[in-house]
Amino acid sequence: MAITAAEVNKLRQQTGAGMMDCKKALEESNGDFEAAVDFLRKKGAKVAANRADRDAKEGVVLAKTSSDNKTAVVISVNCETDFVAKNAEFIQFAETVAGIALDKKPTTIDELKALSYNSEITVGDKFMEQVGKIGEKIDIGYYQLITAEQVVGYIHPGNRLAVGIGFSKKVTDEVAKNIAMQAAAMAPVAIDKDDVDQEMINRELDIARETTRAEGKAEDMVEKIAQGKLNKFYKESTLLNQEFFIDNKQTVRQYLQSVDKDLTISAYKRYSLA
Repeated sequence: MAITAAEVNKLRQQTGAGMMDCKKALEESNGDFEAAVDFLRKKGAKVAANRADRDAKEGVVLAKTSSDNKTAVVISVNCETDFVAKNAEFIQFAETVAGIALDKKPTTIDELKALSYNSEITVGDKFMEQVGKIGEKIDIGYYQLITAEQVVGYIHPGNRLAVGIGFSKKVTDEVAKNIAMQAAAMAPVAIDKDDVDQEMINRELDIARETTRAEGKAEDMVEKIAQGKLNKFYKESTLLNQEFFIDNKQTVRQYLQSVDKDLTISAYKRYSLA
């Protein structure tokens, strides 16, 4: 049967697929619009399977905050090339997915993919459509939900790094921005030393012991020196114990206490594309 330009354009508007792909999908489906949509999704699935071993290391990293400033999401929508990552349509797609996550508050990537993208397809299906349209591996590389008395999201220029911070109390925009920029610039691994993963602590101690022995230090001094290096790691790599980037004479903890003696950070997520 003859496929009209209007039908092709309608399918293109809904799926975002190329004109020729939409024409072929309608031809293969004998003009059945829903079957044509399924055809494009299956094409995306085939492309995804063929590119499963590819690295999707580029993409868009976003942080979005709810209107009441009590919820934030940090998400990375990944692709294979910088060319796609900088495409306006791809960035808008990532923004839409982030908006759905913020609205529905899923706790995992799988839960997010199961949500409705629109009245017709799920977020996961939309990813398959994008794979078929663009021809690259596209997926959610990172997702975290943050809730707190007040949250702030920060996106570093270029959309390759984003931060979400939760505070125990309401803070001014200036304080929120200062802490978010601190986290973005200084890349802490945790909020405080008690939040550091035990595996990371063990690794830092093992490295400290090896380097101390390599320096020729006496064996009875190795453990003491290793603990000292671990404390230095805590100071440099945990948010509350880092030197405050605006005033290095005080720590981030001391800065917050100067604002409000009971103010602290209750949640922290940071993600950066390598």
